[in-house]
Amino acid sequence: MDNSKAAPAFLAFDLGAESIRAVLGRPAGGRLELQAIHRFPNVPLQTEGSLQWDVQKLWAGMKHGLALAVQAVGNALVSVGVDTWGVDFALLDRAGNLLGNPFHYRDRRTEGMVEAACFILPRSEIYAQTGIQIMPLNSLYQLLALVKTGSPQLAQARTFLNMPDLFNYWFTGVKASEFTISTTTQCYDPRTKNWSLGLLENLGIPTGIFREIIPPGTLLGELRTDVATEVGVTGLKVVAVASHDTASAIAAVPATTDDYLYLSSGTWSVMGVEQAQPVINSESLKNNLTNEGGFAGKFCLLKNIVGLWMVQECRRLWAENGRQYSYDDLTHLAESAPSLRTFIDPTDARFLPPGDMAGRIQAFCRATGQSIPQTHGEIIRCVLESLELEYRQVAGQISNLLGRSLPVIHIIGGGSRNALLNQFTANATGRKVIAGPVEATAIGNILVQAITAGQIASLAEGRLMLRNTYHGSEFEPRSVAQWSDAYQRYLELKLEVAK
Repeated sequence: MDNSKAAPAFLAFDLGAESIRAVLGRPAGGRLELQAIHRFPNVPLQTEGSLQWDVQKLWAGMKHGLALAVQAVGNALVSVGVDTWGVDFALLDRAGNLLGNPFHYRDRRTEGMVEAACFILPRSEIYAQTGIQIMPLNSLYQLLALVKTGSPQLAQARTFLNMPDLFNYWFTGVKASEFTISTTTQCYDPRTKNWSLGLLENLGIPTGIFREIIPPGTLLGELRTDVATEVGVTGLKVVAVASHDTASAIAAVPATTDDYLYLSSGTWSVMGVEQAQPVINSESLKNNLTNEGGFAGKFCLLKNIVGLWMVQECRRLWAENGRQYSYDDLTHLAESAPSLRTFIDPTDARFLPPGDMAGRIQAFCRATGQSIPQTHGEIIRCVLESLELEYRQVAGQISNLLGRSLPVIHIIGGGSRNALLNQFTANATGRKVIAGPVEATAIGNILVQAITAGQIASLAEGRLMLRNTYHGSEFEPRSVAQWSDAYQRYLELKLEVAK
């Protein structure tokens, strides 16, 4: 295929906890054209009692997706970029070989590690040095678990790479840590703009394994010869994009002002704002807010919320028991179920691991003296409405902390296609909601590549391009009084559970 005169194309690999997407993007004529090239499931492995990522299967699928992109656009393909979920990492030995499959952040080995860390250093000191929401899944506590168990892999390790950095290394041979993904680890100090070496040393974590931190938009080099030969391409460049999927998604928010909240809606719900500097103080610690890196040196003040994970787990287990539902099916069931009847606390640790999620939801309602959701629709509605009330609390915390009204919420990601969920968000928070784009993470990945290649002058120009391309649906608040009453009941429930 002769693509010598075709518009330059960029390939985004967007690795999610449920599936992997390879998406081509072509910016041209003030608009962005997307083409999905390849998609395949991301299924973790249960191995000897631990939960791990099937990283070799992911790598094979990515190379296949790259070969398909080359077949589709030929030499019009300029570069490739990788983004993934945060916190998880690989360890390499002295020769650069992988020391086993990377562990899944939902693996139970981190149980008790937050408490173990806080026995050595006060919680407030860990937060002051990192500005990151304290969660047991963070890389810091995964590493501490390896220290506590005397892991032979950690003893042999010479390089620590987060997931997108691992794939960048396999693409190019360059070992480097991209800024946005590095900040998710709780091993990074935003004040020194480097790894938090003192914190790591205090916890007994070897500091020599950490690599140079590079900014998003760094050109790593060309594809390794063996990979290039395998996929049938020459001279293809690899860019370290905003490698944390949340950072890429935020880059694709088509906002016209700074006075908004973003809500990246998927397996995780991520709500926050972009800031020039991190916000680390007693109030942000009290609310367990996090400061993750963004594009162009920005910081994203946000809260990670369990999100649609609970819906995904219910759907998976119901399918195993012979009842197959699409996500649209579940939305329709929830829509016809009674409203604002029972709630759970989505931040409760019992909802984090995989398992019988529906049973846990019912057990939570039983233990808190609420009406127990019985039907599948009632269970899903309980989850969705509880999430929305948590969004209201987080939106209020961020707004109060910054002293800004933040009257608009931009919902991006897969959850933005769910009109019921979008309307619930407007109702619960009392804010206008603008939904889309759905493929925000892949789009942000592509925008950073295009900026690096000089095809787009700036992120502002890229966001203008998105507004020309995508016309998001808008949702105004309804039933505000009913949702406000439900919010008071939700807060009382959380206080009761916290006792």
